[in-house]
Amino acid sequence: MSEGRNMLVDGEWRVDFKQTDEDGEFQRSETSFRDWIDGAVPEAGAEPVSNPEFEPESGRYHLYICRACPWAHRAAMSRQLNGLADHVSISLTQPERYDDGWEFSEAYPDPLYGAEFLREVYLRAAEDYTGRVTVPVLWDTETETIVNNESEEIMRSFDTAFSELGNGVDLYPAEHRQEIDDTIADVYPSINNGVYRAGFATTQDAYDEAVDELFDALDRYDDHLAERRYLVGDQLTEADLALFATLVRFDHVYHTHFRCNRRAIHEYDNLWGYTKDLYQTPGIAETVNMDHITRHYYGSHTSLNPKRLVPTGPDIDFEEPHDRDALPGEPPAELVEGAASAD
Repeated sequence: MSEGRNMLVDGEWRVDFKQTDEDGEFQRSETSFRDWIDGAVPEAGAEPVSNPEFEPESGRYHLYICRACPWAHRAAMSRQLNGLADHVSISLTQPERYDDGWEFSEAYPDPLYGAEFLREVYLRAAEDYTGRVTVPVLWDTETETIVNNESEEIMRSFDTAFSELGNGVDLYPAEHRQEIDDTIADVYPSINNGVYRAGFATTQDAYDEAVDELFDALDRYDDHLAERRYLVGDQLTEADLALFATLVRFDHVYHTHFRCNRRAIHEYDNLWGYTKDLYQTPGIAETVNMDHITRHYYGSHTSLNPKRLVPTGPDIDFEEPHDRDALPGEPPAELVEGAASAD
């Protein structure tokens, strides 16, 4: 099993949850915990959230992630680039996910409660919880509850509410917020979720539609990046993190495992250089674990890969030179001068 067909129902673990509809199209469930850290800015034009229940205090919050998960990767990159490693603790689950969901192990223990499975952490927050058990999870050690398990909102909290604790990097600059929001919203259905729609489609029509939309979007963003270093303005933003989390996994996983093989990212003129550029941005490479990524996808989805064999390729190098620095824009000076050490 292990295609995410497992969830808690009234606090009891179930393994018969379906993620495709009657037309064979993959359907992603909504996340359940959606509180904001005090001072976070949810979207362009919005006032900062007033939520005194969750103050942005150093040492109070813990981030549960899996290095394999692209959604968790967004939150991990934001935490890292904003210099919050000394303020928000982090721990990992095992990369493989089987019928019991995300689990901890001797190599990757739960540092807070010694839980065996992540679902136990969810039940601490709500003993009768109904829903999927997903990463990332932003946990409040003071009230012992989940603040948020929606990756975009955790990323936004790190980028705005924690600004007084961070290093001065601004991944959500006020003058570009609407364009950042629009870009993230555009990238999500066709690319971020598009690879999953292709990979878990159970009809040819559903697969064809997802793949067409995916590569139409990739072609469009390849053109978009021909004369600009970043997606929005002349600086690194949340929009770049959202796209990068899919691009860095694409050739090793989505191209083969999810049958998105019309073209590899390293075959694109601009997307490939862009991916290498972001990977080489101080602080980002430390958040990428390709071993965990490949082990998770090829080892967890037995309907797609029954023998759980993990391919040894492709042989591509994210560290090789790129020419993106000739384009307008540069990484945040705070990162170039010295990124915070990664966990």
